[in-house]
Amino acid sequence: MNGKKILFVSSELVPYLPQNEVSLMSYETPRMVNSNGGQIRIFMPRYGNINERRHQLHEVIRLSGMNLVINDMDMPLIIKVASIPKERIQVYFIDNEEYFKRKATFFDDKGALFPDNDQRAIFFAKGVVETVKKLNWTPDIIHVHGWMASLLPLYLKKYYADEPLFADSKIVTSVYGQGFEGSLDKEMIKKVAFDGISEDQVSDLENPDYTNLLKVAVNYSDAVILADEDLPEDLQEHISGLDKPVLPYVPLQEFESAYAEFYDSQVLKPIV
Repeated sequence: MNGKKILFVSSELVPYLPQNEVSLMSYETPRMVNSNGGQIRIFMPRYGNINERRHQLHEVIRLSGMNLVINDMDMPLIIKVASIPKERIQVYFIDNEEYFKRKATFFDDKGALFPDNDQRAIFFAKGVVETVKKLNWTPDIIHVHGWMASLLPLYLKKYYADEPLFADSKIVTSVYGQGFEGSLDKEMIKKVAFDGISEDQVSDLENPDYTNLLKVAVNYSDAVILADEDLPEDLQEHISGLDKPVLPYVPLQEFESAYAEFYDSQVLKPIV
């Protein structure tokens, strides 16, 4: 991985949120790349339940101030950063008062999905891309973790298709079993279509449940990592029918060599 640039985009990340399979691998994978000489950037949403004082988040004025259009609404983009202690890894946080101030990640105090989770996902995807453009940092690989980040492959391949910064970037999506019950807003497909992405290209979003969100993510990725032994059956079947590299599940204690080899031999393999 020496010298390779890898952009990690995640729904959750320790130590900023509680440990689960997504937040842990979202930490361990960039840590592995960083320790093997790779260059990394990590992005996640700045949820309101992240303690800004304890984790020393601060706004980056030069990267903030842009408005992103989400379903015909102008939504201000705020960028904050913090460093993970000991690892010397910097994390960028995508923030917006309307979408991320509330003191929770995905669910309200009754356990129901926030009704605007679909718009939050669109905002997060656009916010990451626009910020990386401002950084003028060209990643060799973009590695996506978690369903809140699942629209990034779609937006990179369609909405930002003509953006030269990402012309040679390869997208990898890690697929986890941990999702959510129910579905996001049934009008989600129309909000994506507002950005010039035709509904037939994202027909799975007619029912935007967890499995269908991940189907869209892997459809527009260049490679897939099975990050869980227990995936929804129809999602497994969908992935098995794709004509792209797939890394089968490997346990945490074996992932470093497996992921590094997958990056080098499958994701970054030269075109012949």
